[in-house]
Amino acid sequence: MPSASFSSSRSYVRRSRRKGGHRIPLPSRTQSSEPCESVPIPNNNVTGSAMAATAACAGASGSGGGGGSPPVPAAAPATTAGHHSPYDLRRKSPPAYHEPGPSGACSLPARKRPRTSLSQGVDVCNVSQYLQYELPDEVLLCILSHLTERDLCRVAQVCKRFNTIANDTELWKSLYQSVFEYDMPLLHPAPCQFEFVAPDECDADNPWKESFRQLYYGIHVRPNYRPKKDSRIKHFNTIRAALEYVEERSGGVGGGSGAHSACGAATGGAALSASGGPCGAAPACACGTAACSCRRAAPHAPALVFVHAGLYQEECLAIDTDVQLIGCAPGNVAESVVLEREAESTLTFAEGANRAYAGHITLKFSPDATSTMQHHKHYCLEVSDNCSPTVDHCIIRSASVVGAAVCVSGAGANPVIKHCDISDCENVGLYVTDYAQGAYQDNEISRNALAGIWVKNFANPIMRRNHIHHGRDVGIFTFENGLGYFEANDIHNNRIAGFEVKAGANPTVVHCEIHHGQTGGIYVHESGLGQFIDNKIHSNNFAGVWITSNSNPTIRRNEIYNGHQGGVYIFGEGRGLIEHNNIYGNALAGIQIRTNSDPIVRHNKIHHGQHGGIYVHEKGQGLIEENEVYANTLAGVWITTGSTPVLRRNRIHSGKQVGVYFYDNGHGKLEDNDIFNHLYSGVQIRTGSNPVIRGNKIWGGQNGGVLVYNGGLGLLEQNEIFDNAMAGVWIKTDSNPTLKRNKIFDGRDGGICIFNGGKGVLEENDIFRNAQAGVLISTQSHPVLRRNRIFDGLAAGVEITNNATATLEHNQIFNNRFGGLCLASGVSPLVRGNKIFSNQDAVEKAVGGGQCLYKISSYTSFPMHDFYRCQTCNTTDRNAICVNCIKTCHSGHDVEFIRHDRFFCDCGAGTLSNQCQLQGEPTQDTDTLYDSAAPMESHTLMTERPPQALAAVGVKSTIACEPVDSQEISLAASAAR
Repeated sequence: MPSASFSSSRSYVRRSRRKGGHRIPLPSRTQSSEPCESVPIPNNNVTGSAMAATAACAGASGSGGGGGSPPVPAAAPATTAGHHSPYDLRRKSPPAYHEPGPSGACSLPARKRPRTSLSQGVDVCNVSQYLQYELPDEVLLCILSHLTERDLCRVAQVCKRFNTIANDTELWKSLYQSVFEYDMPLLHPAPCQFEFVAPDECDADNPWKESFRQLYYGIHVRPNYRPKKDSRIKHFNTIRAALEYVEERSGGVGGGSGAHSACGAATGGAALSASGGPCGAAPACACGTAACSCRRAAPHAPALVFVHAGLYQEECLAIDTDVQLIGCAPGNVAESVVLEREAESTLTFAEGANRAYAGHITLKFSPDATSTMQHHKHYCLEVSDNCSPTVDHCIIRSASVVGAAVCVSGAGANPVIKHCDISDCENVGLYVTDYAQGAYQDNEISRNALAGIWVKNFANPIMRRNHIHHGRDVGIFTFENGLGYFEANDIHNNRIAGFEVKAGANPTVVHCEIHHGQTGGIYVHESGLGQFIDNKIHSNNFAGVWITSNSNPTIRRNEIYNGHQGGVYIFGEGRGLIEHNNIYGNALAGIQIRTNSDPIVRHNKIHHGQHGGIYVHEKGQGLIEENEVYANTLAGVWITTGSTPVLRRNRIHSGKQVGVYFYDNGHGKLEDNDIFNHLYSGVQIRTGSNPVIRGNKIWGGQNGGVLVYNGGLGLLEQNEIFDNAMAGVWIKTDSNPTLKRNKIFDGRDGGICIFNGGKGVLEENDIFRNAQAGVLISTQSHPVLRRNRIFDGLAAGVEITNNATATLEHNQIFNNRFGGLCLASGVSPLVRGNKIFSNQDAVEKAVGGGQCLYKISSYTSFPMHDFYRCQTCNTTDRNAICVNCIKTCHSGHDVEFIRHDRFFCDCGAGTLSNQCQLQGEPTQDTDTLYDSAAPMESHTLMTERPPQALAAVGVKSTIACEPVDSQEISLAASAAR
């Protein structure tokens, strides 16, 4: 028997999803041997005489004969053709018709029988046969389109043909839209859950009928609307009247909400299924069975109120019970249904509204500017203690300058606010405070005058996938011990920070994108806390993350990039744990630490910055360990102005200037780091800086390993300094470091070069296999060398020249190519207890063998010996000639002895007019170098200096730039804070 409920008949297979798939073809007369089944129905009136006749005939035939009615044969004769309607339905052949016999049965077949009408006095059975088998589908659909939903369900019980036609998709769509006005079916699978579904994406055979079934128990607010005469759907002119009706009914129905009875009492076979039938106390069912449950309401289902299109201005709504309030209109539903107030909150949920719902409506709070009423506690939407409503797809606008648009406050306040648009408000958009919680997801929060979201006073909301942008203040502001879990939010283009944490607030922020802020990305201050994990923070006008004033957040696994200033800026005694972040492409330092700040910075990648990697200044501190700092435009790490950070186990490499740069009294510890492949030195120390550099590996510097100059100090201990393009360690210009137990080897120039008044104490170092002198001391320098081992050098072990002096005590100097200790003219070092042995003395051997010294030195090294000048060949004071060339190539010339010093022979190099007779083809070269090439210093200049030739070699200087402080921007606190 076909079902009389809103669900489709179980006698039919699921319809196709193809075009026209909502039409269900029935077997034709040539294929079917069964007549249209008739179903007994109760003795209830059906609209229209034709329906009454149909029901009567169905009742008679279903009784099995009697009362003079003709019996229904078991089979019908087959025919070869059938009638096709636009609905792909075939009319069934009527059963074989015979003349009435003793039992009153007809004897002629239907096609032999003449057409009759009621006016001809034919009995009711003939009319029933006509309605059931001969009436065209189109006519029947037209008739059914005038019925109410209840009568339509009754008609569906008559027979299979009527059931199919009564379930027509277009028929139910028209009926549905006349009642609910929606453009698409709105499914209501559970309390407080509503979802528009496109008809072709719905699982139900008839989406419109299924939606009607699920929504049928609701009552409607539709001003000045007149429903159909027989409709049992309740309508009201005001929302307040509807809610009062709900309250009255809830008082009269045990356990259920009053709205359950709002639909009225449907009767007869039109009863709805238990999941969506009419609500309230179930009246006596016409099904006639005591066990029938087709009309019983779902237990404890909240009342459902549909609010149709209109402007509702005088409705003061305070909801303290379980009621569902939903807009009802074609097109954009929320824009068509507007609730507006000028005084008091527009919509308030109070204690008891645990399963309340408001959806697809616009809420406006527009206080009168001329009114003297205070509005600081009035809101567009207010959720108070101990209630948990759902607010869905609402548009929320507030013109109040003293109160938030949405306020959720109090212990037990736990709403679900989703898919709402909270924009263009004159104060805060969403305010969660006083231990409130709730879930806030997929909302649009934009263009508000103050913060998009405030979280305060131990409130702990969950906010997911919200779009918070273009606010005229901060995006999200958590303060005064506010908490919260913020996930996958898109926060951008806010005038101040995207996310601000203040005064003990401790939010958790994960997988958010915080970008294009007009100031910073994240601002944590005044003892703020928080966990910021797996976020993307980029393209902000100032620093991506600001931490200040004793704040201590955790910044973990974020990408912080392309900031218009720095990446992470920690100042004003800020702290924090900064770990596992990828920080790159920022205009200033990747991480900046200043003014007594003391963060922990570890396991980060800080690279490809347009400035330096890490900048510590103005007494900054911090533990900086196991980071990878590389490919930055300026220094990898800057330490200056009284700062004392600790750097351990970092990899600092491939920078375009210095690896680690200490200047202007920069201090701190540099321990167990790998510092390599920089365009300048690996480490530079200058102007009073006094770091401890211990256990590091420093290699691959294009301008040397360590450069100490301009009064630099420092303790360099147990480091490995090797494979640098110039000297392993430079000490110059009144600098006075201490080097202990270092290994300085395989340099492509000298091991340690001390010149221009450099000092220093060198103790217990191993200096070996360097291309130039193991230790070169020049130009009025005066270091102390104790207990060092200087060996296997490709030039001399120790060379002292240019009026320098030194104290050499208990050193071992051996197996060096040009000799152990080589002293220039006028040099008188203090030498005590040294062991100088097994050196190769290649210079003396070459001189003794009559060779030009250029042959053993080329122009890359500088053997120390007597050098001369030839007046005949017009040599300048920049030229030098070895003793064997004087004897051979310049024999008989006017020559003079200059001094005993380090040089290479210009005669052998082919730079003089006469060709050297002791050498082969001339080698083009520059002037003789009296000294090793000077290092390129990092000068504290904001712009590049003009290139200057270095005094000794003519090498162009390369200038490093000092870092620029991130401008301290005072983030203006809004008036409401």
